[in-house]
This record gives sequence, C-alpha cells and structure tokens, in this order.
Amino acid sequence: MKLRKLLSLKEWSHVLRGALRHLLSPRVATRDKLLFIIPALLYWVLPDVMPFMPIDDIGVTMLLMNAFVARMDRKYGEQPPQTASIVQER
Repeated sequence: MKLRKLLSLKEWSHVLRGALRHLLSPRVATRDKLLFIIPALLYWVLPDVMPFMPIDDIGVTMLLMNAFVARMDRKYGEQPPQTASIVQER
C-alpha cells in the first residue's frame, strides 16, 4: 500500500465501511471473518509481544482491517455481498 493511499481519509472510509459490510454479510464465510477477528482480539487482549514496537493497538487493528477488506473485496467483489446475487439476476 502506498503512503499516500495509507494516509487518505477516503481510503480509510472505504476500509471501515467494507469491514462492517463484510463482517455483517451472511455470504462471507465464518472462517474468513474469524481470520480478521481473532488476531485483532488477541492483539488487544494479550500483552504486547514486542513492547518496543512503535505501533499502537489501533494501528495494528487498522492494518489488519485493511488486509481483511482487500482480501474480501478480491474474493467476493467490490459490491456488498448481500446484493451481489440480486444484481446478477437482472
């Protein structure tokens, strides 16, 4: 991810909306959802493995969220998963 894209509010807006959309979608496999949720929760709950790492908990969560949304967009497409089948039927 380029630095300009990483600092863009538009990109993070897409990431936040995409994460919520994919987490709430019944078409996204539970396994895929857990691949995002479990590492993020473990990082928040367990003590930091590397205490001198300069990235805060929210930073790691945002990076995980970005990876999750990018993977789900590639796997299920950019459209919201619950409306993808309706659009294809028309």
